Amino acid sequence: MANEAAWTARLARYKGPELKRSVWQLASAAALFAAAWVLMYASLRVGYWLTLLLAVPAAFFLIRLFIIQHDCGHAAFFRSTRTADIIGSILGVLTLTPYHYWKKTHALHHATSGNLEHRGFGDIDTLTVDEYLARSRWERFKYRVYRHPAVLFGVGAVLHFFVRHRIPTIVPREWTRERRSIFWTDVGLAASIALMGTLVGFREFALVQLPVTLLSTSLGVWLFYVQHQFEPTYWEHDERWAYDAAALQGSSYYRLPKLLQWATGNIGLHHIHHLHPRIPNYRLQQALDEHAELRQVPTLTLWESFRCVRLTLWDERERKLVPFAAVKT
Repeated sequence: MANEAAWTARLARYKGPELKRSVWQLASAAALFAAAWVLMYASLRVGYWLTLLLAVPAAFFLIRLFIIQHDCGHAAFFRSTRTADIIGSILGVLTLTPYHYWKKTHALHHATSGNLEHRGFGDIDTLTVDEYLARSRWERFKYRVYRHPAVLFGVGAVLHFFVRHRIPTIVPREWTRERRSIFWTDVGLAASIALMGTLVGFREFALVQLPVTLLSTSLGVWLFYVQHQFEPTYWEHDERWAYDAAALQGSSYYRLPKLLQWATGNIGLHHIHHLHPRIPNYRLQQALDEHAELRQVPTLTLWESFRCVRLTLWDERERKLVPFAAVKT
């Protein structure tokens, strides 16, 4: 495998947005989400079962809008930083993700992914076996609860997007722009709820929007989880950590069926995204097709990814993620 500098040079031709493709992707994703929302609203007269069925494609359309917000944060979607920030901030109201807060924490995630000394921002909390064993019985219990699938992809996802993202004090005091981003996202969210409630009724708005948002938040956490919590993966201490190795070995190639790959904005090609974050989502497949080495990385199919849920601790001796059952307390 090439080193970081070599990969940066080789992938440089894919970076940077094409305005027409970016505008088309934004317009089509927004139109699809709006159409699905209108259909869900109309389906309330037929039966709520139909509304819930329509919530599935609507949630994936919202995921596509989040991927656009994600690319805006990486300066991969528009050449104008101002345009990217405006679009990203607007989408942040829909996705319940304050744009500038997420932009900064996600950049920290890219800079430290797989580094044992720099866990904490933009990561799924992961303890080493020794750290887990050194904790009290109560602390171990809390970590087990946190890593339970019902919490991680259900209750925890709801609390993260609905509650935590609403509180400006979750970031350090000196992060003034990020705090303002959280505050103004909350203002935009409140205004959107008031507007939609006035237009269609608050009950009807909740019946349509809640299932879409709940499903999309769970899907978002799931995607982030399987992109970094799999085997074999990569964790190293500071002195041995390398950016390119973390990208190629610690970010999965999540090989989804084509429809799901499209619905999730190619985010499954996560190893390429980590190698060069300024590649727009719509060019990741081209980079993969034209570099055979990028297919010789840890690969997950949809079925295989479900097995990753049991991986909860990093065993430094075995150099792999292990389940709780593998650890004797």
